[in-house]
Amino acid sequence: MTEKDENIMNEELAEETPEFDAPKTSEKKNNQKRWYIVHTYSGYENKVKSNLEKRIEYMNMADKIFRVEVPQKTITQIKGGRKQEKEEKIFPGYVLVEMIMDEDSWYVVRHTAGVTKFVGSAKKPIPAKDSEIKKIIHRSTAQTQKVEMDVKVGEKVRIISGPFAEFVGDITEVYPDKAKLRAMVSIFGRETPVELEYKQIQKL
Repeated sequence: MTEKDENIMNEELAEETPEFDAPKTSEKKNNQKRWYIVHTYSGYENKVKSNLEKRIEYMNMADKIFRVEVPQKTITQIKGGRKQEKEEKIFPGYVLVEMIMDEDSWYVVRHTAGVTKFVGSAKKPIPAKDSEIKKIIHRSTAQTQKVEMDVKVGEKVRIISGPFAEFVGDITEVYPDKAKLRAMVSIFGRETPVELEYKQIQKL
């Protein structure tokens, strides 16, 4: 975050009236931990998570703020016949916080560097539905395979698996939606069209 962004954020916080209506003492006993969604500056989701976890520790709020999650999933990419894994955010610009909402916990989260607001009404943050959180958590634990076709018609490739392993072919067609391609392979001196999965080839 640039110094300019921090100054703007500090000015907004200084002018802002509390979005959270603190519950009366008699209501606090009924407070339960719920998941809330926090909006952040784009690209600062992990930084907000780290900052908030540090604030929870040194402000002794572990009994009110329990978990901070950045929804993301593992993507397996296959490029040039090689597998690569990376983390991809499911909802860029948002962080999930499991907490008991009161004036103190609201203050700790809302005044964390990078946080812009809670998702909810102007006066009070609205907890997320349990069914929505379960779907998000499920998506975060699921592993997705994303095939990137970094080859094009006319290129030469080596087949690295299957019955035509070690043969070299010329790509004639590419099917990105099916993660397949068709290549002409010289077999016993005769050009033969062969359909291959992308994971079976390697660019030359």
